[in-house]
Amino acid sequence: MTSELTLEPEDDEVIAAPLAVPFRPATLAAKLALLPLLIAQGRSVRASALKLPEAAGERHGVAGAGQVALRVLIVGDSSAAGVGVGTQDEAFAGQLAQALAERTGAAVGWQLVATSGHTAGDAARALAGATLARADLLVTALGVNDVVGQTRPVRFLAALDEIHALAATRAQVTHTWHCGLPPMGRFPLLPQPLRWVLGRDAAHLDQALVRHLEGQAARLHLPLPEAPRTTGKDDLTAEGWMARDGFHPGLLGYRQWGRQVAEAIG
Repeated sequence: MTSELTLEPEDDEVIAAPLAVPFRPATLAAKLALLPLLIAQGRSVRASALKLPEAAGERHGVAGAGQVALRVLIVGDSSAAGVGVGTQDEAFAGQLAQALAERTGAAVGWQLVATSGHTAGDAARALAGATLARADLLVTALGVNDVVGQTRPVRFLAALDEIHALAATRAQVTHTWHCGLPPMGRFPLLPQPLRWVLGRDAAHLDQALVRHLEGQAARLHLPLPEAPRTTGKDDLTAEGWMARDGFHPGLLGYRQWGRQVAEAIG
């Protein structure tokens, strides 16, 4: 994920993007009517958002003791890179590897290829140029920047296909777990109606991903953990589910995310 919100159309495909997945006519009409306001809000958020760094630390490591029994490759955006916490041990990659080590009782090796602001297409290009260690599993954390940039679903899904193929060819990965998109409609940073529109777009892109993966035994969709329902807009940040910027996971969010993915992997 990234806090660099633009929502400025790059071409005519921005307007057509929601049509690639089921979309209620009333929702599309509202989005078109609100477009000038949404662009203005996107620019305002980009200018005022708190810019947090990626988590510090090595982008590879081993969790647990003993001989490495499982190797995981993680590819993603700023959420995979750990924006919102201080170190990679606290971030998604470290939390996932530690949770897997605890569940399996063996050491787990991990490698991270992630950069703030990356769309799925950006991540595919980064993976193609990265030096990769052998891995058993691939976990992706992508989609928020595609929502912000209004990437067409077909392009988003094609980029994920490319990432899966690259990981299989270059790192010998046998299974891929695609993390679902987060509930952007609950991000404290975003004002209304921008929050509502991005939340709807994220949900629709996630639904497209679910349908795309149906029948693919080597690739699965993993929903993100459900954050508690709160009454105040700052509660998720105060409780550690989200970072201070109101856009990225906090320590609790990363911990729960890592544990849920580890549980799904088994």
